[in-house]
Amino acid sequence: MRWIALVAAFSVVAACDTPTDTAPKPAPTTTKSTVSRLSVDQATKRLGPIKRRMEPIAESECRARTSGANCDFRISVDQRRDVPANAYQSVDSNGRPQITFTAALISDVQNDHELAFVMGHEAAHHIAGHLNRQQADAAAGALIVGVLAGLAGANAATLDAAMDAGALVGSRAYSKNYELEADRLGTVITKKSGYDPVRGAQYFTRIPDPGNVFLGTHPPNNQRIQTVRQTAAKM
Repeated sequence: MRWIALVAAFSVVAACDTPTDTAPKPAPTTTKSTVSRLSVDQATKRLGPIKRRMEPIAESECRARTSGANCDFRISVDQRRDVPANAYQSVDSNGRPQITFTAALISDVQNDHELAFVMGHEAAHHIAGHLNRQQADAAAGALIVGVLAGLAGANAATLDAAMDAGALVGSRAYSKNYELEADRLGTVITKKSGYDPVRGAQYFTRIPDPGNVFLGTHPPNNQRIQTVRQTAAKM
């Protein structure tokens, strides 16, 4: 059962040294770039043709697979300079889904297929509702561990720490599954847009492999590549 898994996971966390920072950290997106770093303007220009081709496909898949979700994607380049290679999905204050790339990531990809796959993957996170699901997972973890700590007689400070740890465990409990879900749907979006998701997934061969780490945020790279290949072969 879900609460048993969370309690077991919390027991492992509690047995470790107390971390100095309990906030979840994303896995490194790539190694240090060996290519010339594009400026924000250059990165925006390179992203443009792929965005124009993929955005209507992503929005169509969003409308077909959701009910009442905001499917008006805003795809842009992070305006900050010298931020690490990354791409992420978020939602603005009006509920509009955002897909943001850093210039470093756009500099690092070797072809349009890789950039398209990353875009499809991030769009898939929104379509699958992963942000809301992860927030619910964190809340459930905090509640379960908080109740257990309260029953054990924890004081206020210990209770707060326990709930923080429970939220961390809860937020990561299904994180790998969410990434694989996004890889599968991202493969569909990428291929329907006319790009090759199998070539796109080669990006995973050049970034650090997180391995199969307990409570890690991302699955092993070879598992992700295999997921993309299997999904593409069925289309």
